[in-house]
Amino acid sequence: MVLKADKREFAKWDGVEGGCGELILEMVTDKRVNPSNVSLCAHAKLDPGSGIGYHEHYGESEIYYILSGKGLYDDNGTKREVTVGDVTYTPHGQGHSLENIGDCVLEFMAIINTDER
Repeated sequence: MVLKADKREFAKWDGVEGGCGELILEMVTDKRVNPSNVSLCAHAKLDPGSGIGYHEHYGESEIYYILSGKGLYDDNGTKREVTVGDVTYTPHGQGHSLENIGDCVLEFMAIINTDER
């Protein structure tokens, strides 16, 4: 199966999890091709100064793969700068946030896996 780029869905959210600005998601996959334990696989974008507020995951985990830009990632209260090529992982019961601290768009892949328990 091939999912054509011009057929993808987009979503825009303001103030995600209490963060500032707008999050834009391009859904890279959908229910037709996602394994049963993947609830989201998206190309995400945050403009400078925008961010996703701190939140916790239960029954799922999330991975970010940074494609461009510079961000400040809060990993359960420990803040770290993330740049191109970095990967973050937030397992069940843990929390995170991400803020664009650069001067260009912060782009990343976001993948949410539901925990198989």
